[in-house]
Amino acid sequence: MELCIDFGGSEIKLGVLDRGAPVRTAAVPAAEGGLDRTRNAAAELIAAAASPPDSVGVAVPGVVDRAAGRLVKAHDKQRHLDGVDLVAWARASFGLPAVIENDARAALVGEITAGSAAGATDAVLMTLGTGIGTAAVIGGTLLRGAHDHAGILGGHLTVDLDADRCNCGNIGCAESIAGAWAIRRDLAARGDAVTDVAHMLAAADSGDAAAVALRDRAIRAWGATAVSLCHAYDPDVVVLSGGILRAGAAVAVPIESYAAEHLWTSSHRPDFVIPDRPDLSVLRGLSVLAAEDRPRRSASADR
Repeated sequence: MELCIDFGGSEIKLGVLDRGAPVRTAAVPAAEGGLDRTRNAAAELIAAAASPPDSVGVAVPGVVDRAAGRLVKAHDKQRHLDGVDLVAWARASFGLPAVIENDARAALVGEITAGSAAGATDAVLMTLGTGIGTAAVIGGTLLRGAHDHAGILGGHLTVDLDADRCNCGNIGCAESIAGAWAIRRDLAARGDAVTDVAHMLAAADSGDAAAVALRDRAIRAWGATAVSLCHAYDPDVVVLSGGILRAGAAVAVPIESYAAEHLWTSSHRPDFVIPDRPDLSVLRGLSVLAAEDRPRRSASADR
Protein backbone atom coordinates (compact mmCIF):
# COMPACT_ATOMS: atom_id res chain seq x y z
CA MET A 1 0.00 0.00 0.00
CA GLU A 2 1.18 3.52 -0.80
CA LEU A 3 0.29 6.94 0.59
CA CYS A 4 0.24 9.38 -2.32
CA ILE A 5 0.20 13.18 -2.13
CA ASP A 6 -0.27 15.41 -5.17
CA PHE A 7 0.49 19.07 -4.43
CA GLY A 8 -1.67 20.52 -7.22
CA GLY A 9 -2.24 24.15 -8.09
CA SER A 10 -5.88 24.35 -6.97
CA GLU A 11 -6.06 21.47 -4.52
CA ILE A 12 -3.88 18.88 -2.83
CA LYS A 13 -5.08 15.37 -3.63
CA LEU A 14 -4.27 12.51 -1.28
CA GLY A 15 -4.83 8.80 -1.54
CA VAL A 16 -4.02 5.42 -0.11
CA LEU A 17 -3.54 3.11 -3.07
CA ASP A 18 -2.48 -0.46 -3.72
CA ARG A 19 -0.09 -0.42 -6.73
CA GLY A 20 -2.28 2.02 -8.62
CA ALA A 21 -5.67 0.92 -7.34
CA PRO A 22 -7.33 3.58 -5.14
CA VAL A 23 -8.41 2.45 -1.68
CA ARG A 24 -9.27 5.84 -0.15
CA THR A 25 -8.85 9.38 -1.44
CA ALA A 26 -9.30 12.91 -0.11
CA ALA A 27 -8.54 16.49 -1.12
CA VAL A 28 -7.56 19.73 0.58
CA PRO A 29 -7.92 23.17 -1.09
CA ALA A 30 -4.45 24.40 -1.98
CA ALA A 31 -5.11 27.66 -0.15
CA GLU A 32 -5.53 25.65 3.06
CA GLY A 33 -2.90 23.07 2.27
CA GLY A 34 0.25 23.90 4.17
CA LEU A 35 2.47 21.01 5.16
CA ASP A 36 0.86 20.72 8.60
CA ARG A 37 -2.66 20.58 7.14
CA THR A 38 -1.53 18.08 4.54
CA ARG A 39 0.10 15.90 7.20
CA ASN A 40 -3.10 15.90 9.26
CA ALA A 41 -5.30 15.06 6.27
CA ALA A 42 -2.97 12.21 5.32
CA ALA A 43 -3.00 10.87 8.88
CA GLU A 44 -6.81 10.81 8.81
CA LEU A 45 -6.74 8.96 5.51
CA ILE A 46 -4.28 6.37 6.83
CA ALA A 47 -6.39 5.84 9.95
CA ALA A 48 -9.46 5.14 7.80
CA ALA A 49 -7.70 2.66 5.49
CA ALA A 50 -7.96 -1.06 6.15
CA SER A 51 -4.20 -1.56 5.84
CA PRO A 52 -1.43 0.97 6.53
CA PRO A 53 0.81 2.12 3.70
CA ASP A 54 4.47 1.17 3.64
CA SER A 55 5.79 3.94 1.38
CA VAL A 56 4.95 7.46 0.24
CA GLY A 57 4.84 9.13 -3.19
CA VAL A 58 4.87 12.93 -3.48
CA ALA A 59 4.18 14.92 -6.66
CA VAL A 60 4.88 18.61 -7.21
CA PRO A 61 4.12 20.92 -10.18
CA GLY A 62 7.64 21.78 -11.23
CA VAL A 63 11.21 20.62 -11.64
CA VAL A 64 12.31 18.21 -8.94
CA ASP A 65 15.69 17.08 -7.65
CA ARG A 66 14.82 13.48 -6.86
CA ALA A 67 18.14 12.78 -5.16
CA ALA A 68 17.67 15.73 -2.79
CA GLY A 69 13.94 15.15 -2.41
CA ARG A 70 13.14 18.76 -3.31
CA LEU A 71 11.11 20.95 -5.60
CA VAL A 72 13.70 22.96 -7.52
CA LYS A 73 11.57 25.51 -9.35
CA ALA A 74 7.88 25.90 -10.14
CA HIS A 75 7.44 29.64 -10.93
CA ASP A 76 4.55 30.96 -8.82
CA LYS A 77 3.21 27.52 -7.85
CA GLN A 78 3.49 26.03 -4.35
CA ARG A 79 6.13 28.55 -3.31
CA HIS A 80 5.99 27.30 0.28
CA LEU A 81 7.56 24.05 -0.94
CA ASP A 82 10.65 25.68 -2.47
CA GLY A 83 13.73 24.14 -0.91
CA VAL A 84 11.80 21.77 1.38
CA ASP A 85 13.17 18.24 1.54
CA LEU A 86 9.82 16.53 0.99
CA VAL A 87 11.29 13.05 1.23
CA ALA A 88 12.62 13.89 4.69
CA TRP A 89 9.28 15.54 5.55
CA ALA A 90 7.39 12.38 4.60
CA ARG A 91 9.80 10.22 6.57
CA ALA A 92 9.45 12.43 9.66
CA SER A 93 5.66 12.74 9.29
CA PHE A 94 4.75 9.13 8.56
CA GLY A 95 7.82 7.06 9.40
CA LEU A 96 7.94 5.77 5.82
CA PRO A 97 10.36 5.91 2.88
CA ALA A 98 9.28 8.25 0.09
CA VAL A 99 9.85 9.19 -3.53
CA ILE A 100 9.26 12.56 -5.19
CA GLU A 101 8.35 13.18 -8.83
CA ASN A 102 7.10 15.89 -11.16
CA ASP A 103 3.31 15.73 -11.35
CA ALA A 104 3.09 15.33 -15.14
CA ARG A 105 5.53 12.42 -15.09
CA ALA A 106 3.52 10.77 -12.33
CA ALA A 107 0.30 11.34 -14.28
CA LEU A 108 1.77 9.69 -17.37
CA VAL A 109 2.89 6.69 -15.34
CA GLY A 110 -0.63 6.45 -13.95
CA GLU A 111 -2.19 6.52 -17.42
CA ILE A 112 0.13 3.96 -19.05
CA THR A 113 -0.24 1.64 -16.06
CA ALA A 114 -3.94 1.69 -15.28
CA GLY A 115 -5.55 4.45 -17.32
CA SER A 116 -6.36 5.69 -20.80
CA ALA A 117 -3.03 4.55 -22.32
CA ALA A 118 -2.67 1.29 -20.37
CA GLY A 119 0.10 -0.86 -21.82
CA ALA A 120 1.68 1.90 -23.93
CA THR A 121 5.48 1.97 -23.91
CA ASP A 122 5.89 5.08 -26.06
CA ALA A 123 3.63 7.94 -25.02
CA VAL A 124 3.55 11.62 -24.16
CA LEU A 125 1.22 13.57 -21.90
CA MET A 126 0.01 17.15 -22.06
CA THR A 127 -1.85 18.39 -19.02
CA LEU A 128 -3.69 21.63 -19.75
CA GLY A 129 -4.48 23.50 -16.57
CA THR A 130 -3.09 26.54 -14.80
CA GLY A 131 0.05 25.83 -16.83
CA ILE A 132 0.92 23.25 -19.46
CA GLY A 133 2.68 20.21 -18.05
CA THR A 134 4.23 17.51 -20.21
CA ALA A 135 5.97 14.17 -19.84
CA ALA A 136 7.29 11.38 -22.05
CA VAL A 137 7.98 7.67 -21.85
CA ILE A 138 10.14 6.04 -24.54
CA GLY A 139 10.53 2.28 -24.85
CA GLY A 140 8.92 1.89 -21.43
CA THR A 141 11.41 4.24 -19.76
CA LEU A 142 10.22 7.48 -18.16
CA LEU A 143 12.25 10.36 -19.59
CA ARG A 144 14.05 12.36 -16.89
CA GLY A 145 17.41 13.43 -18.30
CA ALA A 146 20.74 14.15 -16.64
CA HIS A 147 19.30 16.93 -14.45
CA ASP A 148 15.63 15.87 -14.07
CA HIS A 149 14.45 18.47 -16.62
CA ALA A 150 13.81 16.23 -19.65
CA GLY A 151 10.30 15.89 -21.03
CA ILE A 152 8.51 18.14 -18.54
CA LEU A 153 9.07 21.60 -20.04
CA GLY A 154 6.94 21.19 -23.16
CA GLY A 155 4.72 24.03 -22.00
CA HIS A 156 7.76 26.28 -22.35
CA LEU A 157 8.46 25.44 -25.96
CA THR A 158 8.42 28.63 -28.03
CA VAL A 159 5.36 28.79 -30.26
CA ASP A 160 5.40 32.55 -30.99
CA LEU A 161 8.66 34.47 -31.35
CA ASP A 162 6.81 37.79 -31.25
CA ALA A 163 4.85 37.12 -28.07
CA ASP A 164 5.53 38.47 -24.60
CA ARG A 165 8.10 37.11 -22.18
CA CYS A 166 6.85 34.16 -20.11
CA ASN A 167 7.32 34.14 -16.34
CA CYS A 168 9.98 31.47 -16.90
CA GLY A 169 12.14 33.99 -18.82
CA ASN A 170 11.62 32.55 -22.30
CA ILE A 171 9.77 34.30 -25.13
CA GLY A 172 6.46 33.08 -26.54
CA CYS A 173 6.02 29.89 -24.49
CA ALA A 174 2.87 27.89 -25.17
CA GLU A 175 1.96 28.27 -21.49
CA SER A 176 2.22 32.06 -21.66
CA ILE A 177 -0.38 32.00 -24.45
CA ALA A 178 -2.65 29.08 -23.55
CA GLY A 179 -2.14 28.19 -19.92
CA ALA A 180 -5.26 28.97 -17.89
CA TRP A 181 -3.38 31.77 -16.12
CA ALA A 182 -2.60 33.41 -19.46
CA ILE A 183 -6.16 33.00 -20.73
CA ARG A 184 -7.51 34.57 -17.52
CA ARG A 185 -5.08 37.45 -18.03
CA ASP A 186 -6.29 38.02 -21.58
CA LEU A 187 -9.96 37.80 -20.61
CA ALA A 188 -9.41 40.32 -17.81
CA ALA A 189 -7.59 42.64 -20.22
CA ARG A 190 -10.64 42.77 -22.47
CA GLY A 191 -12.87 43.56 -19.50
CA ASP A 192 -14.67 40.24 -18.96
CA ALA A 193 -16.26 39.88 -15.53
CA VAL A 194 -15.79 36.10 -15.59
CA THR A 195 -12.24 35.10 -16.48
CA ASP A 196 -11.92 31.35 -16.85
CA VAL A 197 -11.39 28.99 -19.77
CA ALA A 198 -14.91 27.56 -19.61
CA HIS A 199 -16.26 31.09 -19.97
CA MET A 200 -14.02 31.71 -22.97
CA LEU A 201 -15.12 28.49 -24.68
CA ALA A 202 -18.81 29.17 -24.02
CA ALA A 203 -18.48 32.73 -25.31
CA ALA A 204 -16.69 31.47 -28.42
CA ASP A 205 -19.45 28.92 -29.05
CA SER A 206 -22.00 31.75 -28.86
CA GLY A 207 -20.14 33.64 -31.58
CA ASP A 208 -18.30 36.25 -29.52
CA ALA A 209 -15.60 37.31 -31.99
CA ALA A 210 -13.01 38.22 -29.34
CA ALA A 211 -13.55 34.90 -27.53
CA VAL A 212 -13.29 33.03 -30.83
CA ALA A 213 -9.92 34.69 -31.46
CA LEU A 214 -8.66 33.75 -27.98
CA ARG A 215 -9.92 30.18 -28.31
CA ASP A 216 -8.39 29.67 -31.74
CA ARG A 217 -5.05 31.11 -30.60
CA ALA A 218 -5.06 28.75 -27.60
CA ILE A 219 -5.86 25.77 -29.81
CA ARG A 220 -2.98 26.66 -32.11
CA ALA A 221 -0.64 26.89 -29.12
CA TRP A 222 -1.84 23.55 -27.71
CA GLY A 223 -1.64 21.96 -31.14
CA ALA A 224 1.86 23.29 -31.80
CA THR A 225 2.98 21.88 -28.45
CA ALA A 226 1.54 18.48 -29.34
CA VAL A 227 3.34 18.55 -32.70
CA SER A 228 6.65 19.41 -31.04
CA LEU A 229 6.25 16.62 -28.48
CA CYS A 230 5.51 14.14 -31.27
CA HIS A 231 8.49 15.32 -33.30
CA ALA A 232 10.75 15.01 -30.25
CA TYR A 233 9.54 11.69 -28.81
CA ASP A 234 7.69 9.79 -31.60
CA PRO A 235 4.88 8.42 -29.41
CA ASP A 236 2.13 5.93 -30.20
CA VAL A 237 -0.25 7.74 -27.83
CA VAL A 238 -0.78 11.35 -26.74
CA VAL A 239 -2.62 11.70 -23.43
CA LEU A 240 -4.52 14.98 -23.03
CA SER A 241 -5.41 15.78 -19.44
CA GLY A 242 -5.94 18.65 -16.99
CA GLY A 243 -8.83 20.90 -16.06
CA ILE A 244 -9.20 22.42 -19.52
CA LEU A 245 -10.00 18.95 -20.89
CA ARG A 246 -13.28 19.05 -18.98
CA ALA A 247 -14.44 20.55 -22.28
CA GLY A 248 -13.74 17.14 -23.83
CA ALA A 249 -13.95 16.87 -27.60
CA ALA A 250 -14.35 20.63 -27.99
CA VAL A 251 -10.67 20.94 -27.08
CA ALA A 252 -9.27 17.48 -27.88
CA VAL A 253 -10.55 17.18 -31.45
CA PRO A 254 -9.07 20.50 -32.68
CA ILE A 255 -5.73 19.65 -31.07
CA GLU A 256 -5.63 16.25 -32.77
CA SER A 257 -6.67 17.81 -36.09
CA TYR A 258 -3.95 20.44 -35.80
CA ALA A 259 -1.36 17.75 -35.09
CA ALA A 260 -2.47 15.60 -38.00
CA GLU A 261 -2.17 18.59 -40.35
CA HIS A 262 1.19 19.88 -39.11
CA LEU A 263 3.25 16.78 -38.25
CA TRP A 264 6.23 15.88 -40.44
CA THR A 265 4.86 14.09 -43.49
CA SER A 266 6.20 10.64 -42.57
CA SER A 267 5.59 10.98 -38.82
CA HIS A 268 3.30 8.47 -37.15
CA ARG A 269 -0.12 9.94 -36.37
CA PRO A 270 -0.61 8.90 -32.74
CA ASP A 271 -3.86 8.19 -30.96
CA PHE A 272 -5.12 11.03 -28.76
CA VAL A 273 -6.85 9.93 -25.56
CA ILE A 274 -8.47 11.64 -22.56
CA PRO A 275 -8.34 9.97 -19.11
CA ASP A 276 -11.70 8.91 -17.72
CA ARG A 277 -10.47 9.80 -14.20
CA PRO A 278 -7.90 12.58 -14.61
CA ASP A 279 -8.20 13.32 -10.89
CA LEU A 280 -6.56 9.94 -10.21
CA SER A 281 -3.77 10.05 -12.81
CA VAL A 282 -1.06 11.50 -10.54
CA LEU A 283 -2.04 9.40 -7.52
CA ARG A 284 -2.01 6.20 -9.57
CA GLY A 285 1.41 7.04 -10.96
CA LEU A 286 2.84 7.90 -7.55
CA SER A 287 1.57 4.60 -6.20
CA VAL A 288 3.39 2.70 -8.93
CA LEU A 289 6.60 4.71 -8.53
CA ALA A 290 6.63 4.30 -4.74
CA ALA A 291 5.95 0.56 -5.01
CA GLU A 292 8.71 0.13 -7.59
CA ASP A 293 11.14 2.01 -5.34
CA ARG A 294 10.65 -0.29 -2.33
CA PRO A 295 12.92 -3.14 -3.56
CA ARG A 296 15.71 -0.65 -4.30
CA ARG A 297 15.48 0.84 -0.83
CA SER A 298 15.42 -2.61 0.75
CA ALA A 299 18.51 -3.63 -1.21
CA SER A 300 20.29 -0.43 -0.16
CA ALA A 301 19.43 -1.06 3.46
CA ASP A 302 20.83 -4.60 3.29
CA ARG A 303 24.19 -3.49 1.96
